[in-house]
Amino acid sequence: MSGIVRPYGDTTGDGMVQLSFTLPVPHDKRAEGAAAQLAAKMGLDNAMIVHAKAIGAGHTFFVVYGAARHLVNLDEVEVVERDYPLLSPKEVNDLVKERLGRKLCVVGACIGTDAHTVGIDAILNIKGVAGEKGLEYYRELRVVNLGAQVAVPDLVNRALKEEADAVLVSQVVTQKDAHLHNTREMAAAFREALPPGKRPLLVVGGPRFDERAAAELGVDRVFSRGTTPGDVASYLVHRIIKEAAA
Repeated sequence: MSGIVRPYGDTTGDGMVQLSFTLPVPHDKRAEGAAAQLAAKMGLDNAMIVHAKAIGAGHTFFVVYGAARHLVNLDEVEVVERDYPLLSPKEVNDLVKERLGRKLCVVGACIGTDAHTVGIDAILNIKGVAGEKGLEYYRELRVVNLGAQVAVPDLVNRALKEEADAVLVSQVVTQKDAHLHNTREMAAAFREALPPGKRPLLVVGGPRFDERAAAELGVDRVFSRGTTPGDVASYLVHRIIKEAAA
């Protein structure tokens, strides 16, 4: 039973959790009752409405606190573990120079109508994120950042022109699963443009992606929250150098 865990709130094993949601109803007592009912149906016992605030004329935002009935078996949790060594910028540069014999080309963009460049810039721009420099800092990587709202055909054409080794795409906008539709469209476009073995590595990232969905989406790797430039650089070198040696 060591793999079984329950949420912790005030005391060990009390199952207390906090969650937030919005209901399309005006803020009044009836709305709070609806929120409590929803929390109960979600499996929270004795749920308390700890915050309720009107959002416009017809919506209310809630925060509720209650005890979850459910347990989690850690032995049944499925995640994508890093299956490559995490390298320093110097190690990445040395491997590319020694094994590839040329600069490794990376083309990055936000595709579709997504105008949020924070994610792609954090990975590509030299300033990086959280004190870790982006891929532009790596002297043996040639980075082409196309920015936001790039059409898939334009991305494919630029990747072909640059003879890209890898294409990195960030997707933050997720309404109506736009990130999934855009990713599948991109993967299909590259399959149509290039034969197997000639295509660049296709890597997507964003906070709402499931890292286990790479095969389903037609890409080589999916990165989610917490990904650093070093994670991406190490993965690219691992895959590209490995395939070049095969």
